[in-house]
Amino acid sequence: MITSGLPFRKMHGLGNDFVVVDARGQGNPITEAIARAIGDRHFGVGFDQLAVILDSACAEARLEFWNADGSLSATCGNATRCIAGLLFQETGKACLTLETERGLLVCEDAGGGIYRVNMGAPQLDWAEVPLAKKTDTLHLPIDGDPVALGMGNPHCVFFVDNAQTVDIAALGTKYEHHPLYPNRTNVEAVQVLSNSEIRLKIWERGVGITLASGSCACASVVAAARRGLTGRKVAVHVDGGTLEIDWRDDGVWMSGPIAHVFNGVFTPEFLACA
Repeated sequence: MITSGLPFRKMHGLGNDFVVVDARGQGNPITEAIARAIGDRHFGVGFDQLAVILDSACAEARLEFWNADGSLSATCGNATRCIAGLLFQETGKACLTLETERGLLVCEDAGGGIYRVNMGAPQLDWAEVPLAKKTDTLHLPIDGDPVALGMGNPHCVFFVDNAQTVDIAALGTKYEHHPLYPNRTNVEAVQVLSNSEIRLKIWERGVGITLASGSCACASVVAAARRGLTGRKVAVHVDGGTLEIDWRDDGVWMSGPIAHVFNGVFTPEFLACA
């Protein structure tokens, strides 16, 4: 039992909101039950993802990500940018590396309150996504002809005429658990506005509708570029604002603002009930 309370920060990237726990120099205090309890927006604090900062032998820090339903996620681009921002302030550096289950992610302070992260190369082979069987990832055998790919987590990208009128809750609920995706999937509805601009609606697995998602923005641009609908450098408009995505030879770079909202402490009594 945690007897002295658990400090945390509340942060967000374009409304994609996070609880951040710094556990460096101590044991990881987060369990599935605690993650679910904190993630409850009525009885806890609420978040799209819970991010835990841990010690790393090969990077500035190691990150662990939890979804609101208590499941783990290998990556979370906006949370990575938020934590990079904290560590840039802490260290005075303008470039650093963070360790995630996705791999080592390079982060940069771009100035003017903008932070970027290299989310790595997209996973385009069916087995890497992963899908349940060998399938053409550019044209899934699903109504709506979506694209499959991985960004450390799986994605199912639909192209639509008008993202604003799409019932993303219905689309996400229907396809998050599709049999082709053994680990469930994020679901995106993408409207192409031009060669360098898209509008995106997001359903995150284990969370639901979110105002923004870094990995979903990256996946949507990769899918659009692979279909020949856009270039590889695209402004992605989400409900919470705009992310800049640049699919380069060394990986998919994502840039945008972050916000540190407040600090708090979870009480021992709250944690004991989790």
